[in-house]
Amino acid sequence: MRIQVINPNTCQGMTDKIASAAQQVALADTHIIASSPKHGPASIESAFDDVIASAAMMDEIAAGVEQQVDAHIIACFGDPALDAARELATAPVIGIAEAAFHMATLVSHRFSVVTTMLSTINTAHSLLHKYGFEDHCVNVRATDIPVLTLEQISDEIYHTLLAECRQALLVDKAEAIVLGCAGMADIAARLQQDLQIPVIDGVTAAVKLAESLVQLGLKTSKIGSYRPRQVKPFIGRYQHWGAL
Repeated sequence: MRIQVINPNTCQGMTDKIASAAQQVALADTHIIASSPKHGPASIESAFDDVIASAAMMDEIAAGVEQQVDAHIIACFGDPALDAARELATAPVIGIAEAAFHMATLVSHRFSVVTTMLSTINTAHSLLHKYGFEDHCVNVRATDIPVLTLEQISDEIYHTLLAECRQALLVDKAEAIVLGCAGMADIAARLQQDLQIPVIDGVTAAVKLAESLVQLGLKTSKIGSYRPRQVKPFIGRYQHWGAL
């Protein structure tokens, strides 16, 4: 099967890192197609970044639809434009935050999110409410580490994240940790070994969920919320959307 993994920011190094993490857990016959928008922010750390990146990312979803991929993954913990992508696509579309929350509840009763910038805390809480996981998440902890710093994780950054995870266990009484950024995908196993509890990375969780949905023959429902949108005129940069 072919799974499109989209990094919604424009940092190629981050895209490569996400692709590597995804391919490592994929089935032998799963081909990971990694991409990122041609324009937009280098990282997504605010509501403004989210809006700009979301519009640009829809071009990548459209490209995946044209390529007839079997599933799409939005590899940003804010799950930008997830509902819009599901309107456009027939194949399953999975956001890494939603995937990680689901996985965490399968292996624990209480989890904490350890994320990057303080400015992303409200987004995480909004998603927990939207997806119905508020009763399972005991805290969202921000390290205030810039997203692009995670492209190459130094020992200092790793130990900052490890210390925050330890606080989640000690103070929050969390039973599992959800990592709140796709850029943390490559350290989930190391953190799990050091902490001796489940540590869930959304990228790898989304890959395994996507493979399961494809194998079960489940696609995005096209009645109700995700029914095909009406074709209408667009002006300017996105005028081509009118024909899609």
